[in-house]
Amino acid sequence: MSAPFSESVIVSRLRAAGCVFAEDEARLLISTAATPDALAAMVDRRAGGLPLEHVLGWAEFCGLRIAVDPGVFVPRRRTEFLVRRAAVAATGLGRPAVVVDLCCGSGALGAALAGILDRAELHAADIDPAAVRCARRNVAAVGGRVYEGDLYDPLPAALRGRVDVLLANVPYVPTEEVGLLPPEARIHEARVALDGGADGLDVLRRVAERAPRWLAPGGSLLVETSEHQAARAVGTVAGSGLIPRVASCEELYATVVVGTMPAP
Repeated sequence: MSAPFSESVIVSRLRAAGCVFAEDEARLLISTAATPDALAAMVDRRAGGLPLEHVLGWAEFCGLRIAVDPGVFVPRRRTEFLVRRAAVAATGLGRPAVVVDLCCGSGALGAALAGILDRAELHAADIDPAAVRCARRNVAAVGGRVYEGDLYDPLPAALRGRVDVLLANVPYVPTEEVGLLPPEARIHEARVALDGGADGLDVLRRVAERAPRWLAPGGSLLVETSEHQAARAVGTVAGSGLIPRVASCEELYATVVVGTMPAP
């Protein structure tokens, strides 16, 4: 494709707009744009502050290209650690794992985990209609289903007591800290996907409280949290009757709390 301006010009414009990885972003924009006019429009949107993933229409996550529509939460690379821990939790079942992805956003976590496991019965849910529309594209590709509603409410009742892996990448930013997030997040992503209440744990409390009704014996709830919230998150998970543990990854700066349903 003949670009309307050179890669070096695009890099300069992106760098001037504050894009730290301007060279990489310029190459992605050039390779994704179908026409010179489309490239020009994409560069304008990115220089104007729209998240790169929303400009491209996809985000790379666990080696997959996940469709990400405007306004939908962009999956973070650190959350790949949660998916890896979930894959460990799902091993050794001898049958397809029953996976539920709550607060699913684009459906990235469930889709990635289903791809790792090869065989899984995948269900996902989100309260945001825009996220649900986006997730259906990603989750359908791996044979899963997506429901619109608040946490467990839209899930089929037949899943109660059958869930082997319950992924819940809940919002965990304290309300007063949402305004400190980078503009790409606080302006262009749905607040419901970011704001975790006064201490950042409001949604986790609701997820943990009802998790035992849905988990199979030995099944696990996995949630991402911040390092300084981990102790309180562990207490919340333990208070619901699950057996908690913490896993962390220094490379990705990721903290995951796992709560396992006791076997009878």
